[in-house]
Amino acid sequence: MDIVVVGSCNTDFSSYVSHLPLKGETLTGHKFETGFGGKGANQCIAAVKLGARTAMVGKLGDDIFGDQYFNSMRANNVNCTHLKQVGGASSGVASIFVGDDGSNCIVIVPGANNLLDANDVADAEDLIKSSKLVVCQNEIPQETTLAALKLAKKHGVKTIFNPAPAQKDFDPELFKVPDFFCPNETEACHILQIFSTNKTLIFASLLLNQLVNDPETAMTAARQLVETRGCNSVIITLGEKGAVYLAGKDAEPEHIPTSPVRAVDTTGAGDSFIGSLAFFMTTRPDLPIEEMIKRAGQIAAESVQKPGTQKSFPFASDLPSHILA
Repeated sequence: MDIVVVGSCNTDFSSYVSHLPLKGETLTGHKFETGFGGKGANQCIAAVKLGARTAMVGKLGDDIFGDQYFNSMRANNVNCTHLKQVGGASSGVASIFVGDDGSNCIVIVPGANNLLDANDVADAEDLIKSSKLVVCQNEIPQETTLAALKLAKKHGVKTIFNPAPAQKDFDPELFKVPDFFCPNETEACHILQIFSTNKTLIFASLLLNQLVNDPETAMTAARQLVETRGCNSVIITLGEKGAVYLAGKDAEPEHIPTSPVRAVDTTGAGDSFIGSLAFFMTTRPDLPIEEMIKRAGQIAAESVQKPGTQKSFPFASDLPSHILA
């Protein structure tokens, strides 16, 4: 097995509108569709569509949405040995609004995702220890994510943690255990919105003003994540502005640009990036990490030019041959 993803599965309900609704505003949309989402499953599908051997550890409700999701994952050749349907909770759902400019806002109801626990991770130990990489996000209980990251570390398996959606009360070990800590600019901003105890507020004020939005401020944020949170290495994605990579405490952050494209729907772009990065880490290990990040960004840019989430992720055959070489 190349990749084991421990994370969420959600059914997406996407409404396409002229602009994102304001508080109290009612809009008439021009398109609606359902699809398969959830950050964990998205990243799993992004990797498997490129050709990685991928497994999913997760939970679905024992309902029609769970039935449909399970069948979809199997149809995509995902190893579903540890993807379980359980009673007592609905399958996870996400209500998504997509503006004509490609921007989006999302409300998630986790449902059965919140029932995934450390015992489920322990049950998947043989699968995890036989893999090359474990990928986690923040749409399941933190203790479950931490259990998966620690189990992978115990067996010498590399790990990626994508702290999305972001929150301010992360367990400190979630910064220190994973090999790669991979937020986007907004998530990095939220995570670091904490006043220092000595009342030095310059950096906190910078973040509170939502200024992690270009390579320079992302480099500052990456340094903070390494120096004050103990991250081993950091990749901060910046959408059309590329990404910033910091290899560790004694390294200098690097900006890795990408080519801007006209976005149709940015939903799932970060998941496309993480899944693609996981693909390169496990199937092209001789590539420099900077090149892996560059190519993952190119694949994510391909995905935003189509509507939808998982269905927008390209297959290997959809991409120029040089990207996967």
